[in-house]
Formats: sequence, C-alpha cells, structure tokens
Amino acid sequence: MSKALCGVMEQALIEKGIDADLARALAQRACMPALQTAPSVAKAGVRKARRGARRANKQLSQAFKEANRRLRTKSGKLRKGKTQADVARLAQRLRKKMCASIVCQLNLSILC
Repeated sequence: MSKALCGVMEQALIEKGIDADLARALAQRACMPALQTAPSVAKAGVRKARRGARRANKQLSQAFKEANRRLRTKSGKLRKGKTQADVARLAQRLRKKMCASIVCQLNLSILC
C-alpha cells in the first residue's frame, strides 16, 4: 500500500515539473518509516518522585488549600486588597511552619 502511495507521489511531483530523479528520491524519502526512539531511552527520562519531593508537594497542596480558605470569600472571590501572590506567599509561609513542626516531632520522637 505504501509503495503505491510513493508511486502516486512520484507521479504528482513529475507532473508539477520536478525532475524525475529528484521526484523519485523525494517520494522514497517520504515513504521511509520514521525513526523510533528505543523504549528504554524513553523510560529512562521518567522516574518516580523522591519521598521528600512527594511530601513537599503534599504539604504545599495542603498549605494552598488553607491559604485559599483564609484569603477568599464564600463565593470564591479574593478578599479586597488581596492578590494571587498573597495567596502564594501565605501558602509558602504555612508550608514552612508545617515543615518546622514535622521536624520538631521527628526530633522529639528520636530523643524519646
């Protein structure tokens, strides 16, 4: 089937006024299968997130929920004078406090 399409393409190029040798070369080149990446190479770039990164993402997600709860009205609009940047700043501050409390809990459990 693909050979037939290559022939049709070659004839169309020749009818457009392109040299027969060049038309043949272009048609053959167009009908070659595209290079495929090896599956192992594709999988090498994707790796599981590390435990610390997952914990940080989860904490930041919780912090954003809390920051949005504090800085938005019941209808979901931002409070007067507040911006998205304020929400993000508050979320980062809350996350930092969460991290500090977790570290303290871990240190206390180790000492006990």
